[in-house]
Parts: sequence; structure tokens; C-alpha cells
Amino acid sequence: MNTADQFNTITRRDAMKLAGAAGIGLLSLGPASLASLTRSASEPKISLAQWSLHRLLFAGDLQHLDFAAEAKKMGFGAVEYVNSFFKDRATDEAFLAEMNRRASDAGVKQLLIMCDGEGNLGDADDNARNRAVENHRKWLDAAKTLGCHSIRVNAASSGSWDEQRDRAADGLRKLCELADPLELSVIVENHGGLSSNGKWLAEVMTTVDHPRVGTLPDFGNFCMDWSRSDQPDAWYDRYQGVKELMPFAKAVSAKSHEFDADGNETKTDYTRMLRIVRDAGYTGWIGVEYEGGGLSPREGSLATKKLIERVWATLNAESPQAR
Repeated sequence: MNTADQFNTITRRDAMKLAGAAGIGLLSLGPASLASLTRSASEPKISLAQWSLHRLLFAGDLQHLDFAAEAKKMGFGAVEYVNSFFKDRATDEAFLAEMNRRASDAGVKQLLIMCDGEGNLGDADDNARNRAVENHRKWLDAAKTLGCHSIRVNAASSGSWDEQRDRAADGLRKLCELADPLELSVIVENHGGLSSNGKWLAEVMTTVDHPRVGTLPDFGNFCMDWSRSDQPDAWYDRYQGVKELMPFAKAVSAKSHEFDADGNETKTDYTRMLRIVRDAGYTGWIGVEYEGGGLSPREGSLATKKLIERVWATLNAESPQAR
């Protein structure tokens, strides 16, 4: 069987399964529709995190309002914003409307807003924790206006394991209660401290116990103490951490820094990591977040996208339904 025939065979088999599950009449589907069904099931959905281009944005070589069009030009179908790049515009309706227009014109989905600098949702002081919750309200409203599904927040706290868990859970639950009427999710990234311990953050999720809470597993952010980043015990095992966070995942961050001559990321085994993502049954967007310095921001982002696509194709070939 040649490659084209094999693809057509896979297409029809997978499409039949999909159509049957969805109650679609196969007789009404032409070849193009069948192929479309299979692509939606077998190809990764890859978005671009705005932080990937942070050097260009901070330098003024790229404007925030041009980010959606830039992402599309680079081949991405969706974007993830960082609030730092429009910090004072969260309540500016005209500005948000322009963001919507730019994204619509580019044909790009707006998925989420990564929120930093609004206080600690696990603050030991009750009043400070409540202020942090309230500070995030404007970003929920902005995310709703932009058609996002979530805001990404941090679970920074202090105290013992249990104290931090309970404090972070309290702040997150209060924020989820604000997000619920807006039909938005509140997702937490492993982002330093105990939040970079997969077991702890998973405990926070079960403690919050709210349908709007979730995680954004980041492939690289598993250093629990950056002051000791050169010491192995400051790091949580990234593969174990992602595995522990995937049951709660509503987004995924494919962090990258450096690549070898074969295009593989040097710190993360993407085959191993993306297999964990797939095995968890995740079907959402995978966000490219390039932070390296060896390549330009655009080159590094595209290298990450290419790596995800290559690995995904390999995993498809390994999958029983692709045989």
C-alpha cells in the first residue's frame, strides 16, 4: 500500500468512528468531509503564547495589537495573551473591540489571558488574598469580551504544605465563583514555589473542587526554588509533574529553550511529554512558549511548532487506530 492509499484508509476508518460517535450519517459525507473529520482528530491544535515574542514586544518591534496577525502569518490558528502587554487596557472597551477586530480579520482564535502582577491568590493575609481575587475580576471581564475560555493565574502562597494548599484553594475557589456566571475557567500554571510540585498543585485542584478550576501544565516550569536552580533537588520531575496535572488540564504550554541539530528540544523529551498529554485524553490547544536565546523569537517559536507536529505524527503512527 502506498502512502496516499494508506492515508485514505486511515481517513475513512477514523472518520467512521468519529461519525458514528457523533451520530453523523456517513452516506452524506463526501471525501473532503471525511478527510476533515480525520484531520480534526489526528492533528494537534497549536496556538502561540504571546510570551514567545516578548523580546519583540518589549523592544517595540512588535505592537500588541499586531500580535494576532503576526501569529497567523507564522502559521498559528490561535493565540494566548499575557496581561503585561496590555496591563492598563483591561477595562478599555474600545481597545478590546480593536483586539477582537484584529483577531477576526486574521482568522485567529483568542484562547486565554495569562495574568500576573495582581496579588497572591494564596496570600496568608485574608484581606490581601481577597484583594487579589478582586484584582483578577477585570481580567475575567476582558477574557469574556475577547471570547477566551480561561484566564491563567498563579497559586503563590506561603506557609506549610497544607497551609499553602488551603490558602491557594480558598482564593481560587472565590475566583471561580466570579468566573462561573461568565462561563470562564480559572487555570493554574506550575510557576514556581510549591505550584511547581505536581502533587501539591493536584491537591489544590481537588481541594478547590469547582468545575471552573483547572491547570495549565507547562513542560519546563518545574523549578521550585530558582535561587537554587543549579541544584537537582530544586527541580520537580517534569514528566511526573505533567502527568499529575493533566487530569485537570484545560490548556497545555509547550515550553522550549534550545534545540539540537535534529530539531529536538534539549531539556524536554517531546515524544515522552506529548505521549503523556495524549494518553490523558487531552484534545485542546497546545500553546508554543519559546523562551530561548539561541534562535530569534520567531525562529524558536516555529521550531517548537515543527517539533510538536513531527512528534504528533510519530505518535499517530504508533496509535492502534492509525494502523
